[in-house]
Formats: sequence, structure tokens, C-alpha cells
Amino acid sequence: MAERAATARSAGVSSTMLVVRAVVVFAPVVAAGLAVLIAVPPRAGAAAGHGVEATVLWQTSADGTDYVLREITIAPGGSTGWHWHDGRLYGVIKQGALTHNMSDCSIDGIYQTGDSIAEPSGADHVHIGRNLGATPLVMQVLYINPPGSPLSEDAPDPGCGYD
Repeated sequence: MAERAATARSAGVSSTMLVVRAVVVFAPVVAAGLAVLIAVPPRAGAAAGHGVEATVLWQTSADGTDYVLREITIAPGGSTGWHWHDGRLYGVIKQGALTHNMSDCSIDGIYQTGDSIAEPSGADHVHIGRNLGATPLVMQVLYINPPGSPLSEDAPDPGCGYD
């Protein structure tokens, strides 16, 4: 692996890309041994999500960056609650449909099974993910965060009237 990393670096491939590639290739194998069910407690004053369960499939830190791969299930009628991320997020919808709203209440995407989604970082990107369908929504999400950052930061409902 070290030889492969040195060869990749000499070819101009960053260590971040090596970690992302490793996640894609090895996550299913690691997931079988490392799955941990976690519950994310709500923060005071924020629009906490409901109907959400998440399992950490894989996590590591490299070159001052945290990488976490989770499988997230949102029950019918459930939502992530309003939030934003300190780092970047990349995901794929495995089952169901995700309705994704921005803080101006607009729908910036309805993601179906097989679709990918990317979310930018920063408090200026507050959003909510909702399952408006009749079946559970399942997605796998890779978080690429500054070291020690939470996976998300809760935010109040910006006036859209739903959580």
C-alpha cells in the first residue's frame, strides 16, 4: 500500500484522492466489521431531525482531514432537520427519494435511487433533507471534514414551516 501511495503521489494523485478511492473500494468490507449504530442528539434551539438512524460504516483521519462514511436511513415523513456542514459531503441514494431544500425554502433537488448528491461546506449552506415518500430512504454519505469537526451543525428553521 505504501508503495502504491508513493507511486500515486509521483503521478500527481493527492493523498485525499487516495483516501476517497480507499473508501469506495474497501468500505463494504470494513463495514461488516465496524458498523456502529449511533444516535445524534438534538441541540437546543435548533430544528432537530426526526425519523433518522445512522450507522458509521468506516472512518479514518489522514493529512489533517477526517473521513467518515455513514449509511443514513430516514423513515417516511422523517427529516434531517435544518443543518449545515463544516466540511464537504458526497452521497448516493440507495433506496427511496430525498427531497433537499435550501434555506430560502426552494427545492434544489429530488434525488432518486442511484442518484448522487454533493453538499458544500459552511454556515451559508443551511439545508434540510426530507423523506416525503412512503418507503424508507437509505443513503450512503462520505463526510470530508476538518479534524474533530461534527458531522453537521444544527440550524433553526429559516421560516419555511417544516422540519
